[in-house]
Amino acid sequence: MAYIKNLFDRNFLEYASYVIKDRAIPDLEDGLKPVQRRILHSLFEMDDGKFHKVANVVGHCMKYHPHGDASIGSALVVLANKEYFIDRQGNFGNILTGDEASAARYIECRATPLSKEIFYHPKLTPMADSYDGRNREPVLFPAKIPVVLVMGAEGIAVGMSTKILPHNFVEVLEAEKACLLGRKFQLYPDFPTGGFVDVSDYRDGNGRVLVRAKIDTSDPKRVVIRELPYGSTTESLINSIESAAKAGRIKIQSLNDFTTESAEIEVKLARGVYAGETVDALYAFTECEQSISVNLLVIKDGLPRIMTVTEIIKHHAKQLVRILTKELEIEKKELLDKLHLRGLERIFIEERIYKAIEKMKTAKGVQDAVIAGFKPFAKEVGPRGVSAGDVEHLLKIPIRRISLYDINKAREEMREIQARIKEINNHLKNITAYAVSFLDGIIDKIKANAELGKGARKTRVGTFDKVDVKEVVKKDMVLNYDAKTGYLGTAVQGMTVAEASPFDRVLAVKKDGTYMVTDLPDKAFIGTGAWWAGIADKEELSETVFTVIYKDGQNGCPYIKRCVIEGWIMNKEYSLVPEGSEVLLVDTRQKFSFTVRYVPRPRLKITHETFKAQDYAVRGLKAGGLRLANKEAAKIEVK
Repeated sequence: MAYIKNLFDRNFLEYASYVIKDRAIPDLEDGLKPVQRRILHSLFEMDDGKFHKVANVVGHCMKYHPHGDASIGSALVVLANKEYFIDRQGNFGNILTGDEASAARYIECRATPLSKEIFYHPKLTPMADSYDGRNREPVLFPAKIPVVLVMGAEGIAVGMSTKILPHNFVEVLEAEKACLLGRKFQLYPDFPTGGFVDVSDYRDGNGRVLVRAKIDTSDPKRVVIRELPYGSTTESLINSIESAAKAGRIKIQSLNDFTTESAEIEVKLARGVYAGETVDALYAFTECEQSISVNLLVIKDGLPRIMTVTEIIKHHAKQLVRILTKELEIEKKELLDKLHLRGLERIFIEERIYKAIEKMKTAKGVQDAVIAGFKPFAKEVGPRGVSAGDVEHLLKIPIRRISLYDINKAREEMREIQARIKEINNHLKNITAYAVSFLDGIIDKIKANAELGKGARKTRVGTFDKVDVKEVVKKDMVLNYDAKTGYLGTAVQGMTVAEASPFDRVLAVKKDGTYMVTDLPDKAFIGTGAWWAGIADKEELSETVFTVIYKDGQNGCPYIKRCVIEGWIMNKEYSLVPEGSEVLLVDTRQKFSFTVRYVPRPRLKITHETFKAQDYAVRGLKAGGLRLANKEAAKIEVK
């Protein structure tokens, strides 16, 4: 048994780790899930400037992704609909209506220049063997921006989940610039469907937001939904409106969807209903308003970690500096190598060192002759000298190039290389300023791109209170009590107790002094002679004083108890009086007089007494009553 338990434990942990790291949670470094990373890698490998059939891209990606073509195709469509990193051609579906994309064989895509600029750098990308060992795939891309904040992410793993909201691309880059310059910054979500968002409880990426549709009420007899709340489609929103109408929450005449490139759902209202009074009901009972909980969970250094938006911006600001530094250093090294070879080529051709190899009959003799020919020019060659690899490069120069060698052109090229090296050294000395200029360049490209909306924010940030459905719904139901049969409810014929809504709760005080709070009933038995029934509204009940006159179960003496009912547990029975007592009166008036008549006894001189209820203090629900007299009560008369 111990062996089996250990086997299950180990296998479950391995499975959980695999799902968390390799499927569901994006990595902090490049903001991508593994399937997204493999799709981009495939597009970079296939890139020839032309569009590729999505089916071909999926087939190419199968070399790296072991989970089937369906998951690759759906992930590619989602990534393409973000519009930043994949160019689309064909029907990729509609994020507004929820329509699916066409089959993979009909649609085409390619990597955007922006994706290459942000992700693509083979010399800095760590690679690993693919699942079958036949190919190499990127472990992580050296992303220059916080992609996870730009695109957002959602995923469910074993024991954890992530929900990262998308942010405005330009605002993310501006925040990264501010971080590099040591300034304060603040980021809020921005959704492709527009609408409104309340970020008062966003808590830097780990709280919740309230999202709303943009509703046009310029026509009093109709409302038009112009922008959708994040997470909704026109189909789901229309379904929620229809459900609310069927339940009687809102009254509409017709519902039309005119959505094309922008959302437009027309709701024509019923007779006697106007737009101004319908908006709150739409927010309360439909998807026009939703609350979204967010959880910024990412993979950092191979482990899942909850971070904040601020932490991610700071991390990527440092990462950008590190990546740009490495890129500049690599370019500088390559230019120095190129400059060294161009210098050797110039000396080799101008000084006709190649003539010295004509009489040599062995490879070593040729090599020695070339190296010897450079000795008089050691100062020009520099400390690197002439290596065997340099000799091999020189010997591969074709005769045509030697005969057509242009001294001035060669020296101009060397001057350009030296100028670029000087420029790189300047960038390395002022790497922060260089990083800021890089971000400025990306921002300018986005603002110039009409397809990306020139980087403009789509969702308006504001503060609004969540609509209370109890306040919005109309009290169009009547609560009745039939004293003869003892039934209470909306389907009962009898005395009207209160006007109610489906969300109201009811409190009823029965003849024996017990009370209970229940949902609004159609028909419920509370017994004949009930003292009080009404809506269980805590604010109203906190101002309602219940005056209870009861007769003690042992000596029959009259007692008075004045209290307020402020709290309860649904469907739990409580009692206003001690066990065994008989309730003589329950009244909710603030001031009134009542007369207690006593049971006749020999030598009883006072047969009745009158009291004022307001003369007695209001006490707690659990407190006992105050004795009115030492005589046995017979009945109560109220004035």
